[in-house]
Amino acid sequence: MSTTPNSSDNHRSPANAASGRTDYDVAICGAGPAGMALALLLYQRGMAADRIALIDARSLAQASDDPRSLALAWGSRQILDAIHAWPAVATPIEQIHVSRRGQFGRSLIDRSEHDLPALGYVTRYGDIVTALGAACLKAGIPMLRPARVENIDEQADHVRVVLAGDVPAVRAAIVVQAEGGLFSDQASRSQRRDYQQSAVIAQVRADRPIAARAYERFTEQGPLALLPQDQGGAAGEYSLVWCLRPDEAARVQALGDASFLAELGAAFGSRLGRFVHATPRLAFPLGLNADPRSTARTVAIGNAAQTLHPVAGQGLNLGLRDVAVLAKVLAQGADPAHLAQFTVLREQDRQTTVRITDTMARIFASTSPLQSLLGLSLTAIDLVPPARNMLAELLMYGRR
Repeated sequence: MSTTPNSSDNHRSPANAASGRTDYDVAICGAGPAGMALALLLYQRGMAADRIALIDARSLAQASDDPRSLALAWGSRQILDAIHAWPAVATPIEQIHVSRRGQFGRSLIDRSEHDLPALGYVTRYGDIVTALGAACLKAGIPMLRPARVENIDEQADHVRVVLAGDVPAVRAAIVVQAEGGLFSDQASRSQRRDYQQSAVIAQVRADRPIAARAYERFTEQGPLALLPQDQGGAAGEYSLVWCLRPDEAARVQALGDASFLAELGAAFGSRLGRFVHATPRLAFPLGLNADPRSTARTVAIGNAAQTLHPVAGQGLNLGLRDVAVLAKVLAQGADPAHLAQFTVLREQDRQTTVRITDTMARIFASTSPLQSLLGLSLTAIDLVPPARNMLAELLMYGRR
């Protein structure tokens, strides 16, 4: 399941992958985690593998080399386990520590309160797509990759997907857009907000780690998240997502390792001792860009439907919840009548998650006098079990 196909694999060639077929029940544009999970769930629910097409601009080998880290909620593990596509390497999160820099108050969510082995997991993007890709290959689901979508033309009785180069166009009853891209590259949707923040990401190491504990620390510029991620058995490894104003993010990204680790320690505090190692830093802009609408025969899921701030790590998890519902309705019929059910069924979870992440990104990232009240609210959450359980349920499962 963790083996990456070699360069001679037919699924690396769009023409060979489709075996000459150009008509499908469902064509999925974007063969990342959400797109491949949808294909596998459709197959598991009875749709013939050769009636599903996965289209992506990157080869599976290229996607499998992606080093980005992702947080998977417990509910997402249930979805990936069901399609036999759990990544080979995933570090469990047993506790989540939430605090506000410079203010009194914190909240600690523990897996033991919910009778689960973990609240969530941290893994590499490449490990997820490797597992999903292997499962798709085993199922015989056609992959048209590398193949770039140039145009989507919706007609009354079908959708035509035009691909770049000499690759034949694809005709499908339903087309799913599952390729979102970065906020800065996206066309504006009905709900859009530029947070004037950039996320600086890296792998860092601390000298006094606390096993299986993740941190979400709010600062004046934005949240700072540290997610435990063991790399080859090394202790104290964390995936860092540090949200800062764009000018500060550029400055921090350009620092030498020693200066970067010192500034990270000053922002995070001494709970994990000293930070002693960091990989090269990357940065990307952050914003909200969402639109829940679908047409008669096209629909967007995951990051293609709602790009969120990374606070609370809800992006991919919300996308996988989209996948689970969409697979259920399309397995009953790949037609406009069934597709129309999807938007209605997903509205509450989508809007609740958008509102919560948007509010947390804006209110916690400020120097307002209300910050002291927000710090106290974390203490209140920690002291009131129903409030703490509600927050944990949202993080593990979303709004259900």
